[in-house]
Amino acid sequence: MSDGNFVERVMGQLPPSGDRFAFRSWRHAGRPTNEGVGILPRAGVDVSAVASCVMDVDHYVGNVDYVDECRAVSDPSCNPPESVRFYQRVKIPLLGGVQHELVLKDLGELDGWRVLAWHLHDATKDLNAKKAARSEYNVGAWLIKPDALGYALSSAPRKSDVGRLKFAALTKGADAGAAKVVQANIEGMLRWSQR
Repeated sequence: MSDGNFVERVMGQLPPSGDRFAFRSWRHAGRPTNEGVGILPRAGVDVSAVASCVMDVDHYVGNVDYVDECRAVSDPSCNPPESVRFYQRVKIPLLGGVQHELVLKDLGELDGWRVLAWHLHDATKDLNAKKAARSEYNVGAWLIKPDALGYALSSAPRKSDVGRLKFAALTKGADAGAAKVVQANIEGMLRWSQR
């Protein structure tokens, strides 16, 4: 379930650089949630340290907010530290869990940013929906440079796994709170990379 054009769309939508957090979102392909990207200017970002933390999926629990379970999945097509396939279950306050398998790749440099991007793996459809709702789609990217850190995301659960009301809360609600969540993720990753 790769979305190879996601990073291109993100790079074309980056908010203007300034001296404080900036966020931009946009609609894509009639999906029930927006795509969005936030950028936090910050002097002294250790690009290698942040990239190492992003790729360290086995240590997300306790370091990345709302992640209840996360572990690498063996896959001969993924070769750490350049790429990793992993299972992740996140808990969304008041709404429950969402789970998926993702493939995360270090794409190297793009327009002055170190880009690490992920997409949903097809194995997500085979996960047990009784444990948590499965993602219908989930694509994202970390954008790293010495004076800023960015985070981009587009995701939604399978409607059949959550029902109509919870689906609305997890999509419309996600769009409403996206800027705050993106900023918190960026700040959390910075803290982790500095420990």
